[in-house]
Amino acid sequence: MILTDREIQIALESKLIKVDPAPAEEAYSSTSLDLTLDETLSKFKEPTSGLDLVADPSKKGFNHEEVARQLLESFSIPPEGYVFEPGKLLLAWTHEYIELLPQAKVAARVEGKSSLARYGIVVHMTAPVIHAGFAGQIRLEMFNHGTIPVRLKSGMKICQLVFEQTLGTPVRGYKGRFSGQTAKAKAG
Repeated sequence: MILTDREIQIALESKLIKVDPAPAEEAYSSTSLDLTLDETLSKFKEPTSGLDLVADPSKKGFNHEEVARQLLESFSIPPEGYVFEPGKLLLAWTHEYIELLPQAKVAARVEGKSSLARYGIVVHMTAPVIHAGFAGQIRLEMFNHGTIPVRLKSGMKICQLVFEQTLGTPVRGYKGRFSGQTAKAKAG
């Protein structure tokens, strides 16, 4: 069951869902909540000519965060914005810090904004689920599938959260590797 704007607001008021900073009235649609782009972006470093680089997540001891630190460079979006070129992948963050308390019986899905999708921008490749018990900023896997560059600015509407009621309370909240993630704590 998808929560309506009214149910989202009730969950926020009762502190079962936390969004920091608190959403403005215009962030709500009938069944979702708009989130904005943080200033921190990460892009993949251009490989050196002749370097054959292969990531192997199946290898014993593979450390996702360490590999990301080696392959990515993080930067802040300048005041004039960042030009997101076609065919490029960026890792970005929502500005908002989200908490879905396990007792809220709520999970969420991060979805793109149709206004950006019409220019070819996707905000998640395969990871739309925000698990019950999640706390942190949401990491976005953005790709420009379009034919023209798109200017990204800190604070612009970038995605929306669709909240869904879970059947029961989880035995434990989300404890995966991305628990508690924030733009400032993760360099990669």
